[in-house]
Amino acid sequence: MWIKIASLMLTPLTLLVAITASANGAYYGQRFCQYDHVKCVLTKKGDSWYSLFPETEKRDIIRRLNRMNTPLRPGVTIAIPHDIDSMQLMDVSPFQYRIEAPQQKLLLVNLDRLAWGAYSPDGNLIRWGPLSGGKSWCPDVKRPCRTAAGNFSIIRKKGAGCVSSKYPLPRGGAAMPYCMFFFRGFALHGSDTVPGYHASHGCVRLFHEDAKWLNEDFIELPGNGLKGTKVIVMRT
Repeated sequence: MWIKIASLMLTPLTLLVAITASANGAYYGQRFCQYDHVKCVLTKKGDSWYSLFPETEKRDIIRRLNRMNTPLRPGVTIAIPHDIDSMQLMDVSPFQYRIEAPQQKLLLVNLDRLAWGAYSPDGNLIRWGPLSGGKSWCPDVKRPCRTAAGNFSIIRKKGAGCVSSKYPLPRGGAAMPYCMFFFRGFALHGSDTVPGYHASHGCVRLFHEDAKWLNEDFIELPGNGLKGTKVIVMRT
């Protein structure tokens, strides 16, 4: 069964993942615990992603579903689909598999779903991944740090050695590997700290492998009279 919403096609599982994005919870994975086809476990001392999920593909799906790449600590709720053994990563995508053709590469950044999706010019979802955006309040700068939302284009990018010129205060130097700037000082970049909730000073943190792929294989810089890859940052 397919469900058509605003010219977008959703599978039932994808629709469920999208709907649960509005639920409350300290960690993203907690939002799935109310559903019968999901088992939630509370991590204990000594648990790790590898010890709980030794199979690489299964571990990747679980980490991405829960929007986390940080080491596990005791007391963290992890959501695990009952049919994880037969699932692929696209089965838990919070994005539609196909949208109306944008006629150019398109990167959707959904801050409420803590996820990004990369679309081809003909509207096919190529890849998706987790993210962590700006915190509602940053004590060190004494102001909100929410990620800017709107329609943007990639302005510039750097490789694995990219670092922040501002954070940590006062001199900067924080690693921002494979940074891709889309508005002023806001950038997408790789991080070891995608914790299942918004935790940055405004940048969009991504899994390292996702940032590398976007930077090297998807994102296009402005040039020859053309803008860089289109980026839509939204809250839904």
